[in-house]
Amino acid sequence: MRAAVLERFGEAPAVTEIPIPVPAADQVLVEIVASGVNPLDTKIRAGEAAHARIQLPAVLGLDLAGVVEDVGAAVTGFDRGDRVYGLTGGVGDLQGSLAEFAAVDARLLAPAPQCLSLREAAALPLVVITACEALVDRAQVRPRQRVLVHGGAGGVGHVAVQIAQARGAEVFATGSARSLDTIKRLGATTIDYTTPVESYVAEHTDGEGFDVVFDTVGGAVLDASFAAARAYTGHVVSALGWGTHNLAPLSFRNATYSGVFTLAPMLTGHGRDHHGEILREATALADAGVLAPRLDPHRFTLETVDEAHEVVATGTGSGKVVVDIGDRAIE
Repeated sequence: MRAAVLERFGEAPAVTEIPIPVPAADQVLVEIVASGVNPLDTKIRAGEAAHARIQLPAVLGLDLAGVVEDVGAAVTGFDRGDRVYGLTGGVGDLQGSLAEFAAVDARLLAPAPQCLSLREAAALPLVVITACEALVDRAQVRPRQRVLVHGGAGGVGHVAVQIAQARGAEVFATGSARSLDTIKRLGATTIDYTTPVESYVAEHTDGEGFDVVFDTVGGAVLDASFAAARAYTGHVVSALGWGTHNLAPLSFRNATYSGVFTLAPMLTGHGRDHHGEILREATALADAGVLAPRLDPHRFTLETVDEAHEVVATGTGSGKVVVDIGDRAIE
């Protein structure tokens, strides 16, 4: 099969022929139709993601959507020809999705939404799992809560806005001037990210703070999140809680914090069932018409993966970048 293989960090993956994997008893062999590209993919390629624990040479690509080709002897719930998607590889020793086939842990897969193309489905796994772990598992978002999503037009952010709304929350989202229209179309109240925290907390919560603040940006944005949380009952959750941060503003508000490390089940083997559960819930939301990804309109293939990575790394896309694999790019 053809695959985009990274031989050295910092270089472009090379399309080469490698053997089609044979699925183990607990694995599903997927013919990959599309591979979603995330900022993490470009960091792994550059050698700037030690937490991904990748060893070269390696096939990159975290997200996939495709069609079941074969199932292992112990696998139930999947049959040949099923449309599936998942966050299945590209870290640790797990083969990535920039290949024509992958043998993946069945626990990491779910039936793809019927209302979405497989290209659209490939855009969802990492971002929807991250958003659900943050808003559902950690923050337990409830109806009528005020939820603030930092980076509301981004990959994780635009999905988080939709999930919070589906749970009945009143959603606010920060973004740059060029992204505010996107946030507005999603149905969230827009906040220019350059606005001082005190100003938008006063304007939108009468100074009380937000019930839930979800940071998808990291750095100074996480620090600002601590000052935006509601006193006593507010909760801040971050997908990028790295570095050194002063917890005093959060402590003075008697609010709480938690983090999300979406790769953990893939790297450790623990909790993989939950990833599949989240994706099945996401499928239900998509088929109910309340969850849909924003796709960048440009088309990429294995031969143009370098261009796809460049769009993601430079932030010049207008939605999630997806790479078409093989000749079965189903619309």
